[in-house]
Amino acid sequence: MLIEPPTPAAPTSGGPAGVVRRAFGRVAGVVAGAVAGAFGLASLVGGLAVLTSIPGLQLLALGYLLESSARVARTGRLRDGVFGVRLAGRVGGMALGTAVAMIPMWVVGSYARSAAIVDPGGAVERGWRIALVVAWALTSFHLLIAFLRGGRLRHFLWPFGGPSWLRRRLREGGLYAASRDGFWGFVGRFRPGHYFRVGLVGFVGTMAWIGPPSAMIAATTRFPLLAPLGMLALACVAPIVPFVQTAYAVEGRTSALFGLRAARERFRHAPWAFAFALFVLLAASIPLYLLKIEMIPREAAWLPGLVFVVFLAPARLLVGWAYARSLRRERRSHWSFRLLGRLAIVAAALVYVLVVFLSQYTSWGGGRSLFEQHAFLTPAPFLQFDR
Repeated sequence: MLIEPPTPAAPTSGGPAGVVRRAFGRVAGVVAGAVAGAFGLASLVGGLAVLTSIPGLQLLALGYLLESSARVARTGRLRDGVFGVRLAGRVGGMALGTAVAMIPMWVVGSYARSAAIVDPGGAVERGWRIALVVAWALTSFHLLIAFLRGGRLRHFLWPFGGPSWLRRRLREGGLYAASRDGFWGFVGRFRPGHYFRVGLVGFVGTMAWIGPPSAMIAATTRFPLLAPLGMLALACVAPIVPFVQTAYAVEGRTSALFGLRAARERFRHAPWAFAFALFVLLAASIPLYLLKIEMIPREAAWLPGLVFVVFLAPARLLVGWAYARSLRRERRSHWSFRLLGRLAIVAAALVYVLVVFLSQYTSWGGGRSLFEQHAFLTPAPFLQFDR
């Protein structure tokens, strides 16, 4: 029997150097992807924090959180609730690039202010004022070209190719139409109308649940007997609100916000998951009440939003996860599991209601802060009370 000689291995293209280059390229790609993902996630968290500090736009942040909970509820995967990272990275890159591009103007401005102190009205001050105007004009021109080119980070960091690009595009024509369509197309990818509608309906439905108990607690000073009734009502309402919010976001029906029977049925299918998600949500909201003791300046109003997103956005994902578990289970859990789940929910709700009741005496807004329950809404008030 003849034995065929082994086929020689095909030579690797490029030899050892090619292997090293390909391995280095793969590692660099992984690192670049990880950095881009981390930057996009940080931009997403920062963007939501800024939205929570702007009256009206807070509805966009609330709509995003409800949608994230709904996406987890549909699939059962927590990672599906974190979306829009790439788009947020684009916006974060624009903000970072704009800040970097404005550094020369800030430096010239600082020298101009110093010259105004040292030599007010003199030749040195006039020179630096002229330099500041020139720096402002060049920076504005550079930023305009960078945004027209697409707003990539490299467009802000490397200004020298901008004038030639603008000259070429002006010769080709259609710059205004292309920029207009590109801008509205980019804005449309964020779906602001959808998230605003979800946030608005979710806000109105949530206030219908927590508004009456909060009003009863707020009236404690005039009608002391209303306090225990309001606390009891809020303790009954608090375990329901997160899950009817998720039901509304999943189904898209306003009536789902008031589906008490459906929420109770979902609890019977996954009582421990509901109890765990509610415990995390309410526990994560309690530290934020410390930020309401003193009035926060307007320029730092986004800081409570940052803490809110870091603490409560993961809890929203857990609410969606618990809802998904209840949808996947066809049979109800044993009565003993349901009883233990109810006991855990009652304990968590009572502690939360006690904290909410005491917050009216520690919060800057007093009784009005009872209507700003960030466990279900957003951390900053929808109506700013500071002047």
